[in-house]
Amino acid sequence: MNASKTSNSRMRVTEVEEFLKNPPDGFSVEELSSGHRVHSDPEKSLVLIDDFNSCRREIVFLNSVGRKVKMRNLWEYTSMRKSLLSKRIYLLMSACEENLSVNDKKAANEERVAVLKQFVVSINANDPFIKWQMEKGLDWSISSVAGESYRVDIDLTEIMENWAVKNSSVITDKLTKVQPVWRDASFTLKYYSDALFDFAHWFGFSKRTFCLRLT
Repeated sequence: MNASKTSNSRMRVTEVEEFLKNPPDGFSVEELSSGHRVHSDPEKSLVLIDDFNSCRREIVFLNSVGRKVKMRNLWEYTSMRKSLLSKRIYLLMSACEENLSVNDKKAANEERVAVLKQFVVSINANDPFIKWQMEKGLDWSISSVAGESYRVDIDLTEIMENWAVKNSSVITDKLTKVQPVWRDASFTLKYYSDALFDFAHWFGFSKRTFCLRLT
């Protein structure tokens, strides 16, 4: 198996450079002077990746809806829910290492961690176990806010932490093992209702989080 790519039936983890060089089925990469444009088939893939830079070049996923998905009516929610329960979901995640040399508490988080590698992570939402978790989490989220606007974060941190234990050599070439801190190991759904007085949402009481697991 390529050291820059690991996979099983439920999840694939691919280094960004490898993804651009050998895109998976349903993807194609257009190389430009400023960077890369990545095309995908929205009928098969749900891409949740914001524009980013890699090796000082801009990477744009043209059919991406972004990491934070906004829904303003029932049709948009139903469409997104259908995608989340049937397609392969693509996310960009960064394996980071804490920079212990930075002691200034006022330093920005970006300065306190060093990005080791960036990965395109895909989850097979059509897998029965993943689909069951996603459906259960979405149902719980919407039923607990009683028709109000709400935000739900779907967290994959535990999945990536477990993956890193078995794939430390993919993350870094250092002889000593590194326990990475994962950045952007989640995505967000934001639903906006037309309620006139949406107090729970205004005061942050309608935020929900659920975690996905592979086993």
